[in-house]
Amino acid sequence: MKRLAILGSTGSIGTQALDVVDANPHLFSIKVLTAYNNVKLLIIQALKYKPKTVVIANDEHYDELCLALEMEGIEVMAGSLALQQVVLDDDIDMVVAAMVGYAGLLPVINAIKAKKEIALANKETLVVAGELITRLCAEYNVNLLPVDSEHSAIYQCLEGERKQDIEKIILTCSGGPFRTFSLSELEHVKSKQALAHPNWNMGAKITIDSATLMNKGFEVIEAKWLFGIPASQIEVVIHPQSIIHSLVQFTDGAIKAQMGLPDMRLPIHYAMCYPGRVGNSFPRFRFTDYPELTFHKPDTGKFRNLTLVYQAIEKGGNMACIVNAANEIAVDAFLNDRIRFLQMPEMIEQCMQNVTFISHPLIDDYIQTDNETRQRAREIVKQMS
Repeated sequence: MKRLAILGSTGSIGTQALDVVDANPHLFSIKVLTAYNNVKLLIIQALKYKPKTVVIANDEHYDELCLALEMEGIEVMAGSLALQQVVLDDDIDMVVAAMVGYAGLLPVINAIKAKKEIALANKETLVVAGELITRLCAEYNVNLLPVDSEHSAIYQCLEGERKQDIEKIILTCSGGPFRTFSLSELEHVKSKQALAHPNWNMGAKITIDSATLMNKGFEVIEAKWLFGIPASQIEVVIHPQSIIHSLVQFTDGAIKAQMGLPDMRLPIHYAMCYPGRVGNSFPRFRFTDYPELTFHKPDTGKFRNLTLVYQAIEKGGNMACIVNAANEIAVDAFLNDRIRFLQMPEMIEQCMQNVTFISHPLIDDYIQTDNETRQRAREIVKQMS
């Protein structure tokens, strides 16, 4: 049995990871479950899966969690430091990093240092500190298995291939709910509209990132670090049907693509079961159900976040960390109707121009950059509100 710690078990990826566990009870056992705020669902999960330890990041819910589990023999922990410490447990084989945002960075770093296999759904880990993470994985000989459907697709396409034979990586993108909107229409979209993703079932933050194409920009950064490919060799293509999850073009002109239904359980299942392929009963793709697969260039005039990310990659240093922190504040402000849809890239760009740039950051620099950017971003939101 593979012994799992699922960080962010109450979120979209975490609950679907538990679906994979339910479908394969002979393959997995749950040792750790964590949540940020959803204590009610965490209690339900803990009572079902009987983990060794549960962690609630928001310590305001600690007493409620303790009371609910006091007769279950489950260790209860709380706070951000507990998240960083719990991954060190010797009873864990794999950490499923399904937390959303910057908060996932330090737990993943500790898990790597503890030589745990990582199923990575927390893209911000590589966005903020990709150079550090890839170096640590090499140093500690840790396998980093991507859970994003696009990176899982690339990973599968590259099985048995040589890195020097890669000509281009092509990341596909649904385009989100607003891909056909004009700029004037984008001026008036509301968060409720943005949360209605046409294909994928995801959490609120990632769904907004998909609508702005920031999610795709972050995936470009992820691909750069995961596969050691410069951004100039990573192309983004709009593919509204979300059937081809990504492609790799090789130096001889051949292209490999990985296809399937837009179901996050498939890449989660692949990562958790790697290196084997384990059968499942998930719905199957049929070509006759999709008589047309279409592709378009992204409109970076309307969706400027993608351009901002490429600029951050070119600048290097802590710039991607700045973009990530600014984006987290921007998305939260948009979800709470404090800024408009098109103000999000404006705010991010201002942070890129005004937050202290560090060309060769260390881990403490990333922490300082994140704090400085969030403070600056909140000031900009106040000005825009």
